[in-house]
Amino acid sequence: MSTDRETLERWAEFGGVWRVVAADDGAATVSMCRCDGGEEVQRLTTVDPELLTWLAEHPVSGPA
Repeated sequence: MSTDRETLERWAEFGGVWRVVAADDGAATVSMCRCDGGEEVQRLTTVDPELLTWLAEHPVSGPA
Protein backbone atom coordinates (compact mmCIF):
# COMPACT_ATOMS: atom_id res chain seq x y z
CA MET A 1 0.00 0.00 0.00
CA SER A 2 1.44 3.37 -0.99
CA THR A 3 1.65 6.45 1.16
CA ASP A 4 -0.06 9.69 0.19
CA ARG A 5 3.30 11.21 -0.75
CA GLU A 6 4.08 8.23 -3.01
CA THR A 7 0.67 8.71 -4.63
CA LEU A 8 1.47 12.37 -5.40
CA GLU A 9 4.97 11.56 -6.65
CA ARG A 10 3.63 8.80 -8.91
CA TRP A 11 0.95 11.18 -10.23
CA ALA A 12 3.62 13.71 -11.21
CA GLU A 13 5.89 11.00 -12.70
CA PHE A 14 3.07 10.08 -15.09
CA GLY A 15 2.63 13.71 -16.15
CA GLY A 16 -0.22 14.78 -13.92
CA VAL A 17 -0.10 17.98 -11.92
CA TRP A 18 -1.28 18.62 -8.39
CA ARG A 19 -1.72 21.57 -6.05
CA VAL A 20 -2.79 22.12 -2.46
CA VAL A 21 -6.29 23.63 -2.44
CA ALA A 22 -6.86 23.71 1.33
CA ALA A 23 -4.63 23.26 4.35
CA ASP A 24 -4.57 23.86 8.07
CA ASP A 25 -2.57 22.49 10.99
CA GLY A 26 -4.30 19.11 10.86
CA ALA A 27 -5.04 18.29 7.22
CA ALA A 28 -4.40 19.22 3.60
CA THR A 29 -6.45 18.61 0.48
CA VAL A 30 -4.65 18.27 -2.83
CA SER A 31 -6.27 18.62 -6.26
CA MET A 32 -4.86 16.06 -8.71
CA CYS A 33 -5.26 17.25 -12.31
CA ARG A 34 -4.61 16.00 -15.82
CA CYS A 35 -1.56 17.34 -17.61
CA ASP A 36 -3.58 18.34 -20.72
CA GLY A 37 -5.75 21.20 -19.60
CA GLY A 38 -5.72 20.79 -15.85
CA GLU A 39 -9.06 19.02 -15.42
CA GLU A 40 -9.33 17.74 -11.85
CA VAL A 41 -9.47 13.97 -11.70
CA GLN A 42 -9.52 13.43 -7.96
CA ARG A 43 -8.64 14.94 -4.59
CA LEU A 44 -6.45 13.53 -1.90
CA THR A 45 -6.84 14.58 1.73
CA THR A 46 -4.05 13.75 4.14
CA VAL A 47 -3.50 14.07 7.88
CA ASP A 48 0.08 12.70 7.77
CA PRO A 49 2.16 15.24 9.77
CA GLU A 50 5.32 14.67 7.71
CA LEU A 51 3.43 15.13 4.45
CA LEU A 52 1.71 18.27 5.79
CA THR A 53 5.12 19.79 6.49
CA TRP A 54 6.38 18.80 3.03
CA LEU A 55 3.26 20.17 1.32
CA ALA A 56 3.69 23.51 3.13
CA GLU A 57 7.05 23.79 1.39
CA HIS A 58 5.87 22.28 -1.93
CA PRO A 59 2.27 23.48 -2.53
CA VAL A 60 2.35 22.57 -6.26
CA SER A 61 3.97 19.85 -8.31
CA GLY A 62 6.82 20.61 -10.64
CA PRO A 63 9.74 22.97 -10.39
CA ALA A 64 9.52 25.82 -7.94
